[in-house]
Amino acid sequence: MTNFKKGLEGIVALETEISYIDGVKGILEYRGYRIEQLADLSFDAVIYLLLHGKLPDIEELDQFSNMIKERRELDVRTQEVIHFYNFNIEAMDALMTAFAHMSHSDPDLNSNTPEANLRKALRLISKAPTIVAYFQRIHESKEIIGPNELLPHCSNFLYMLRGEIPTVLEAKILNVDFILSAEHELNASTFAVRVTASTLSDIHSAIISGIGTLKGVLHGGARLAVMNMMDEIGEVKNTEKYIMNLIKNKQRIMGFGHRVYKVIDPRANIFRALAKRLAEEKNDMRWYDMACKIEEVVTRELVEKQGKTIFMNVDFYSGVIYKYLDIPPKLATAIFALGRITGWLAHALEQYKDNRLIRPRAKYIGGHHKLDKKNMHVFGE
Repeated sequence: MTNFKKGLEGIVALETEISYIDGVKGILEYRGYRIEQLADLSFDAVIYLLLHGKLPDIEELDQFSNMIKERRELDVRTQEVIHFYNFNIEAMDALMTAFAHMSHSDPDLNSNTPEANLRKALRLISKAPTIVAYFQRIHESKEIIGPNELLPHCSNFLYMLRGEIPTVLEAKILNVDFILSAEHELNASTFAVRVTASTLSDIHSAIISGIGTLKGVLHGGARLAVMNMMDEIGEVKNTEKYIMNLIKNKQRIMGFGHRVYKVIDPRANIFRALAKRLAEEKNDMRWYDMACKIEEVVTRELVEKQGKTIFMNVDFYSGVIYKYLDIPPKLATAIFALGRITGWLAHALEQYKDNRLIRPRAKYIGGHHKLDKKNMHVFGE
């Protein structure tokens, strides 16, 4: 066998109409639209785009948004599941557990038609924020707060999580966060989703595969790591010494570097500007100034002096934004998943539409041996 690439780096495994990445030029598109343009839309419009392949008109968007709002609430049994398992799990585990439970009671349980899968997709997208918010409130021994049908998707999540209606800027920024997190071609979790879907397993199982993969620290854990790093630095004045020590010891700097992008991640540029606005609204520049200093030191020491293509990625300033939104660090990966679920569902639907079982080969590097029965006990004798 030829064309072996460890980690499948650079291997084209399938064709897709969902997203396009140019890692050299720093371009990301959903369904042919640049991410910089889509960031100005509502997350509901981007959900519609990814699932249906086109942007909705005003009437379609209004109807679609209402459908999402109508499906947010969790049934009593699902709430009981979240309560029962809350003592020893994290939010990502709660999301997987709740989705597994929901799959058994879904109205379209035994149907895998395109129409049924779209209905399932809408229920998963609508209920996922409620699951995460309920989990966290219970985890903090607080009373759960039900969905507010007057609030859009992202604002409603912050409301259920924190117990207060977010400011206009907070709502705008989380809306952008969900959009920028929604889709990114064939990353590890999306590949896991498509592998599961390619077996013609149900769509709930495919999404659970994605959640389990995103949970890994090398994939979805970077935002948590960025937040923890900033807590360890503590004050802006400590930043240079901290980062220089990481560089000296050849340790990874979280929020920098990407397998695909050889320039700054286009999503990171959008986040940087939003982080500054949020810092100004909060009248607290500490985390933003610290982030700018980290970026300055990394660029100077690794890019300019060593010529490495280690630029900031989407996780860096999103971690800063989560600090300002008072989001607990352990929720960072779960909130990433709330955006990414839409992309996973789009990929599952695309896989079902033109399916071929995904079954790559492995290059064997072990030995070949001949069994010597004289020195072994043969079963049955």
